[in-house]
Amino acid sequence: MMRGVKPRVLVVDDEPGVRKALQRGLRAEGMDVVTAADGPSGLELARTGSFDVVLLDIMLPGLSGYRVLERLRGTGIATPVLMISAKDGEVDQADGLDLGADGYLVKPFSFVVLVAQVRAVLRRAGPEAARGTLRLGALEIDRGLRQVHWAGTEIPLSPREFALLEVLVGRAGTVVTKDELLRAVWGEEQAVTRNLVEVYVGYVRRKLESAGAGALLRTVRGHGYLASDENLDAAGRGAAPAGQG
Repeated sequence: MMRGVKPRVLVVDDEPGVRKALQRGLRAEGMDVVTAADGPSGLELARTGSFDVVLLDIMLPGLSGYRVLERLRGTGIATPVLMISAKDGEVDQADGLDLGADGYLVKPFSFVVLVAQVRAVLRRAGPEAARGTLRLGALEIDRGLRQVHWAGTEIPLSPREFALLEVLVGRAGTVVTKDELLRAVWGEEQAVTRNLVEVYVGYVRRKLESAGAGALLRTVRGHGYLASDENLDAAGRGAAPAGQG
């Protein structure tokens, strides 16, 4: 990872104590952590491709960790995944690895070993290989270096602003609700509200507007936000100012 860039980690586990402990510990190690408590929400977040590594429990409500991993790999998402389970059988570990897991930890595990495995898969994958570049019109988001450029000019964003824009552009053409942005950018363990989403969307929108990309991000009243290049002219410039709120 680049010096000064925080790796983004998604923790998917149905035990609140495990989620909170991993969130607290990994943040102390300099990582940005988002959590999910069940298979479907974990899959939804992982599909954004905005994470450097996923810590995935096997026994999850709604959708098992095996199925989450299978669907991720089936859609071409190569984000490194470390399976976490109380099941220590050789067959269980082989199943996870065969489905595309990058490692397997058995509960209870050493936190020191977990951090070492997380750092190891990050080194092996490399930020560019795991995450690549998103493009929308003249906008380019380098997910490894955490940089945003519009028509070749860099747009400086804070880590939260970057994560928010990354999710929206990663789902370009689809309305993303405030609740979905809350889960993807801040995680369920943090006491944040929808108003904070509005505030950060405003920050990002103003920075886009200052670079000439104001029409890229729009508000869909009563639903959420939409990143789209439909309102951009042939040169990639905003044809009209974006909506507010």
